[in-house]
Amino acid sequence: MEEQRFGPVRFIPGKNRGRYPYSHSIYIEGAGVLIDPASSHERLSRLRDHEGVKAVWLSHWHEDHFTYLDLFHDVPLFISSSDAPPISEMEVLLDWYGIDNDDERHYWTCVLKDHFHFKPRKPSGFLREEIIDLGTVTVSIIATPGHTPGHLAFFFQEPGVVFMGDYDMTSFGPWYGDRDSSIEETIASIRRLKNIPAKVWLTGHDTGVFENPENYIWDHYEGVIYERERKLLDALKTPRTMAEINRLWIMYGKPREPKAFFEFGERVLVKKHLQFLMKKCMVRQNGEIYSLV
Repeated sequence: MEEQRFGPVRFIPGKNRGRYPYSHSIYIEGAGVLIDPASSHERLSRLRDHEGVKAVWLSHWHEDHFTYLDLFHDVPLFISSSDAPPISEMEVLLDWYGIDNDDERHYWTCVLKDHFHFKPRKPSGFLREEIIDLGTVTVSIIATPGHTPGHLAFFFQEPGVVFMGDYDMTSFGPWYGDRDSSIEETIASIRRLKNIPAKVWLTGHDTGVFENPENYIWDHYEGVIYERERKLLDALKTPRTMAEINRLWIMYGKPREPKAFFEFGERVLVKKHLQFLMKKCMVRQNGEIYSLV
């Protein structure tokens, strides 16, 4: 993938098409604002050394969006107040993912330190819904909770470009598996993003650049949520325990490696859907058994 410019807004593609553990980054020329420093160590190092980075903004707190934040340890950091706690302390970060198993906490502590260079940071300030004049461009900061409680999108008004962070329009669909994620808010945020009067939609992963995306792209992305729900309801025609449901691999389709990563992801997404379905009185829990109402 190649870098693209939309006025002063520069799209910096991540390694491997920005697929996890990488993500795409955004750089605002003139203002020196870098959003989500996780695209490429080499590219971001050159950006820092030759063009300058005056501030780093994070769309949210996930590790694949702060991977190379350590390159900018002396640069002011901004994030929403709702998403700030996890980047301040490892134990809080693990808690926010909902990781309560000791072995899994040890695994993720090592991964976050070794592969994502996690070092606790205190934000210099907080981003909120507002309009900011960066000199070279005007940006509307838009609250898009669901993926995380304080996830933000950025609409650059003059070029008509919006960066959606982890509402990434991938075939896998949205992620809402964290402790404080919400399926309901995810759906609302997808619909809000769709209705922004933009010409170009930029995302944190995979394809990355969508120029006037057709409705079917939005419909498929949101529709993954309902397809997961349909499959889970079908599975629960036979009452099952959580462990039995997880072994069906409804979310990922099949077992994947590394096991610790994907088994965790499967479990937390299933849990969110079960909670959502119980809230809608479509599923009941009796002890360890889940079944249809």
